[in-house]
Formats: sequence, structure tokens, C-alpha cells
Amino acid sequence: MPSLEQLRREVWAANLEIFRAGLVTMHSGNASGIDRKKGRVIIKPSGMDYDKLRPSDLVETDLDGRKLRGRWKPSVDLPHHLYLYRHCPEIGGVIHTHSNYATAFALLGRSIPVYLTAIADEFGAEIPCASYVDNQGDHIGETILKHMGKAPAILLGNHGAFAWGPTPRAALKAAVMLEDVAKTCYLALALGKPKPLAPAEIRKWYERYHTTYGQENE
Repeated sequence: MPSLEQLRREVWAANLEIFRAGLVTMHSGNASGIDRKKGRVIIKPSGMDYDKLRPSDLVETDLDGRKLRGRWKPSVDLPHHLYLYRHCPEIGGVIHTHSNYATAFALLGRSIPVYLTAIADEFGAEIPCASYVDNQGDHIGETILKHMGKAPAILLGNHGAFAWGPTPRAALKAAVMLEDVAKTCYLALALGKPKPLAPAEIRKWYERYHTTYGQENE
């Protein structure tokens, strides 16, 4: 298990990458990670521009949201991250963005079916879209938990997207892939009526991707 300082750098890198990938602008969105053994969460500070962010700027809290380290206030989305960490022990990293193409689907209240083999590979199921919910209390976390499926990502109506994974790096990949497939689907829907893959085909692509793709030491 990585140390808290290693986790801090991984969360910092995930925040920089969502900015570099164009999934966020200025200071919107955030990435976090958790050390399960210590019960510590590290997250981006509220309202800080990504191009000014340093590892030392990240805020460390416990699972109840009490700040343990850092000079800045944590992201206002901290309660939603904490809700997922408390209720989903398999999650080790969470990312929230307002990326354009994914959020376009969220604005329309539309889930993204498994139109592409890339969706089958990474997500293994449609990317669901939950109805609009306000930002009070645990409403967003509760809504994510209620509507999440097999895919490690969800769209929130009129809002944006959340992605997650066993590590901040895995959550980053899901967030980047979400925007990439959302863009392709958006373009395809502008041209015609794409057809989703059959369930048996989705299983074949997902199983291959998660058993034989890549290198053993990745």
C-alpha cells in the first residue's frame, strides 16, 4: 500500500491530468484518493486553479470530513467523495468533472448505451445518467449510489460526471475514457442512429480487456 505522501502525489497527478486532458477548466472539478488502512482522504482544495496546484496544497481529511492537514479549505464536493468512500470499500479514487461531451449527455438526462467496443472494454455496461439532484447534504452521494451500475462512472443530470476506481489513477482513466466515448457518441448521434452492441458482445470485449489486455506489471 502506498504511503500517504505517495498517495498525495498520485492525487496531485490525477488533478493535473484532468486539467491537461481538458476535462475541467480553471478550478472546476476535483480528484481525490483514500488510504483505507489509515482512513485518510486527500483531495483538491476548493477554488484553486490547476496550474497553481502543488502536492502540498492538497487537503487531508478523515472519513468524517475533519481536516487533518493542509492550509486550504477542501473541495466543496468533499462530502460526495466521502459518501462514496464510506459506502463502497472497493473505491480508492474519485474524480468529478464537467467535461463538455459527457455533460452534454447529462444535460439531456441521457445515459450512454454501449455503442462502442471502447465502452464495452472500459465500462462493461451503459454509463447511467441520474436525474438532477441538489447539492445539499449527501444528496449527490446518495444519488450516485442509487444509480451506479457496473460502469465506473455516472452522469448527473444538469451537472456533470463522476468516475471512480480502485486507485486515483484508475479513476482518472475512467474519467478520460468517459469523455472520449461521449464525444464519439455525440458525433455519431448527430449523423444518424447508432445501435448498441449485443450483451454477448459486450461481455466478450469486457472480459478480454480485463484479462489479457496490457502488461502484467501495469
